[in-house]
Amino acid sequence: MDPKLLDILACPLCKGPLKLANDKTELVCKADALAFPVRDGIPVMLETEARTLNVDERLDK
Repeated sequence: MDPKLLDILACPLCKGPLKLANDKTELVCKADALAFPVRDGIPVMLETEARTLNVDERLDK
């Protein structure tokens, strides 16, 4: 994913920053505990498509 795109993307719910997951398949919003999928290099920024982070992911374990 293009680093410039990551700089301008924000969480659609809280408008906070997103972080690219280590496996580069999701954009993570820690504030809302959601992970938005990245499909074919395109972020899917829909709340209905996001998954909720588990406890370990929320605590960065």
